[in-house]
Amino acid sequence: MDLQWIWEGMKAGVAQMTWLEAFAVFFGIASVYYSIKKNILVFPTGMVSTIIYVYICLKYKLYADMGINAYYFAMSIYGWYLWSRPTDGKEELPVTWLDKKGIIQSVLLFFGSYAVLFLVLKNITDSDVPAWDSFTTASAFVGMWLMAKKKVENWIAWIVTDIVSVPLYFYKGLMLTSFQFLFFTILAVLGLIAWIKTAKVEKEAYA
Repeated sequence: MDLQWIWEGMKAGVAQMTWLEAFAVFFGIASVYYSIKKNILVFPTGMVSTIIYVYICLKYKLYADMGINAYYFAMSIYGWYLWSRPTDGKEELPVTWLDKKGIIQSVLLFFGSYAVLFLVLKNITDSDVPAWDSFTTASAFVGMWLMAKKKVENWIAWIVTDIVSVPLYFYKGLMLTSFQFLFFTILAVLGLIAWIKTAKVEKEAYA
């Protein structure tokens, strides 16, 4: 992948872009930025982006991704509640790592949601990318759930989701959204590094 190819793809994406997709991309990037900063604005900005993508995914027959965006919206409300109401006398919900139970739950959530989504898309809808769409949606299910709980591993799930989403949206002709996910991959790596440092500091502070 050379820089010229990336530049040409970005120009093509801008040329094909609707104002609605541009609006969704802007708020999506803002949401990831606020997530890295552990700022509660991650939720309202993300909610704006997800509502728009529900419509876009429906239009392009990305039914599982449409569902995940609706799920994002619901989990944003849940996460907003958790982040604004910390427990145990803490000023804010701390960033922590998953314990063994949490890891098992995350793995089960991924494989369980993937199996259900694939069967639904394969047998009930006219999706032409059921396996692909189900994979990105299942990993995003895990990512959003862990982000709401401020778990470091949420970034690992997002990195996987973003990497696989790049070729999926490119294939669907949503060039700008494809490059958005490429940018999200970079942000997710930065987010993982930042949250690992924060988890270490907060563990020592609350020890």
